[in-house]
Amino acid sequence: MWAGERVVDVFGLARGRNATMASARSLTTDRIWRVLEKTAFAVISFVTPEGEPRSSGVVCALARRHLYVVTASGSWKARQISDGDPVSVTVPVRRGGLLSLIAPIPPATVTFLARGTVHPAGSVSIESVSKRLASLLPPERKNGCLLELAPEGALSSPTAWACPCET
Repeated sequence: MWAGERVVDVFGLARGRNATMASARSLTTDRIWRVLEKTAFAVISFVTPEGEPRSSGVVCALARRHLYVVTASGSWKARQISDGDPVSVTVPVRRGGLLSLIAPIPPATVTFLARGTVHPAGSVSIESVSKRLASLLPPERKNGCLLELAPEGALSSPTAWACPCET
């Protein structure tokens, strides 16, 4: 974690006055992976060869602790991300329970650095990698490039502090 970073009750692990300390101890990498297994949306950010930043919201699924994204062969992602390129991944995580239906509680986020591998369209069966990802895609998107994002280093939750109304 970065200096000054707080991880508090992101996934409903603690309640009450000591929520900050209990959650910081309870929020493990395995717990974050379990939450990521349920996600279907992420934002990936990368830099083009010309040095221009790009971000893109993507439908995704986790398999074997790698995040997989299907993209059209001619898309920015397929054209600009090369094998081994660094990609920033940010996954919003819903929090707040029933209260989030009434009050505007922003999502927590999990952010990590990943290295991309681009599998050309048709070179890998999406169903063989992730049946969940295949089920999320409309039929016309199932023959796109498969972008595999392999995390590097630690997962972090820099925006994961509790709403005062949760404690």
